[in-house]
Amino acid sequence: MIIVIQCKDQVGLVAYIAAILAKQHLNIVSMREHVDQNESLFFMRVEVDDNPESAQLEQLLKRLLPDGAMVLVNPLPHKKVVVLVTKEYHCLADILIRNYFKTLGATVQCVIGNHATLQNICKRFDMPFHHISHEEGTKEEFEQRVIETVEQYTPDYVVLAKYMRILSPNFVSRFPMRIINIHHSFLPAFIGANPYRKAFERGVKLIGATAHFVSNELDEGPIIAQQIIPVNHTFTAATMVKAGQEIETSVLARALKLVFEDRVFVSKNKTVIFE
Repeated sequence: MIIVIQCKDQVGLVAYIAAILAKQHLNIVSMREHVDQNESLFFMRVEVDDNPESAQLEQLLKRLLPDGAMVLVNPLPHKKVVVLVTKEYHCLADILIRNYFKTLGATVQCVIGNHATLQNICKRFDMPFHHISHEEGTKEEFEQRVIETVEQYTPDYVVLAKYMRILSPNFVSRFPMRIINIHHSFLPAFIGANPYRKAFERGVKLIGATAHFVSNELDEGPIIAQQIIPVNHTFTAATMVKAGQEIETSVLARALKLVFEDRVFVSKNKTVIFE
């Protein structure tokens, strides 16, 4: 079982938390903690080898911790996700394979696409696919149809697997810090569309990918994972895209694993990650 804690820092927190767990006869398998000294914030992830009554343990911990503490006792760590896509298949295919073989760490409830291009691959995995066209009605009406479909499945997270639409503040506010995006560049470089073309034209020697939580600022949400590979003068924009797709798949998979295992804490526009 996993326990995650985020609160104001104060002397003795680790000892106090360990004492409460000991009184509950909970054996600590692993304990990771970090203090952001600039913000005076305390972060902790604890794994114990039993499944106590979560509400009771949360109350015990909150009585001890500073006011406003976030405490999550998570006896059922298996998450539910909805995936949003457009036309590119590489990230979705990896997610569907991991979901099929139960190595994703979560269960995909459905896939929603603003094009029908990827409906066939979902059918092969017996995965519900909802085609909601962005060309029908206004942007607000389109997003509302997507929101209503997502909310039918009550997901823990929404994954943008190469979903090439900018989300409105209204959409983001429905799922705060629960939308995970894969961006095809090493942020903050080449924000927005066509980053591989921009990278090619700039003559860069490294390209990369970034997985991040979605905020109202385009491609500027808290970063979860990043990766880069070297390129040189022999790469065209097209070969950069092909190389970049492999990185995108890898980075998104790593980010999802970290999030689904409750290893990621968000603090303002940064993350604390216990790998």
